[in-house]
Amino acid sequence: MTAGGRPAEPEVIWTRPVRAGRGPRPAHSRDSIAAEAVRIADAEGIEAVSMRRVAAGIGAGTMSLYNYVPRKEDLHELMVDAVSGEYELAPPSGDWRADLLALARQARALMHRHPWLPRLLSPVYGFGPNALRYLEHSLACLAPLEIPGGEKLELIAAVNGTVATFVGSELALAERARSLPWSEAAEQGVRTAWLGSRLASGEYPRLAEALVAGGPVSPSALDMAAVFDRSVSRLLGAWAPAP
Repeated sequence: MTAGGRPAEPEVIWTRPVRAGRGPRPAHSRDSIAAEAVRIADAEGIEAVSMRRVAAGIGAGTMSLYNYVPRKEDLHELMVDAVSGEYELAPPSGDWRADLLALARQARALMHRHPWLPRLLSPVYGFGPNALRYLEHSLACLAPLEIPGGEKLELIAAVNGTVATFVGSELALAERARSLPWSEAAEQGVRTAWLGSRLASGEYPRLAEALVAGGPVSPSALDMAAVFDRSVSRLLGAWAPAP
């Protein structure tokens, strides 16, 4: 063990005692530490999360926090697992596509509640207790799909990747809209007028036809929930056993 309670060798936070070393009963829990870190990230962004801020939030000294969480990476892992516990895992319906779409909708809502989450999603942080519960449930939903287990995990990863990419775009658009010195409607009006002038030139007939058939091109005018459902449903529809 190095100074500050940091491990000298690789370890998984879940195998570590709740508090390293001897002494009285721990004054804090991993749940309270994770909850404070999540609160800070939700309010101010992931960049605002530091060991000092979290320690101050729970009434602990910064160095004493290292007795509970040796590294900032461990803190991130606790955060990801804490919010993974927000899934409501209903019994599988027998329709695996419907079940995975329902989980994808929950994942989208989860990422909107915690906008920092897409940045931390990775296999490194995917195997805490709540994340394992989510994966086990997802595999139960996929029981009717007759493909190898490894491919089922690939499908779950593909859905989660699609959700993270979709929400990342939504969050980026919302952040840009907040930073504009004029209204989003004024910005979109100028862009739509320019695009219309280019389409009217006749240089892009296929694009013009596609946009006319597709309806509004402004993200604010789209039903993003419907677009999301179509995107995930198309992915699920393409995933079936080879003939």
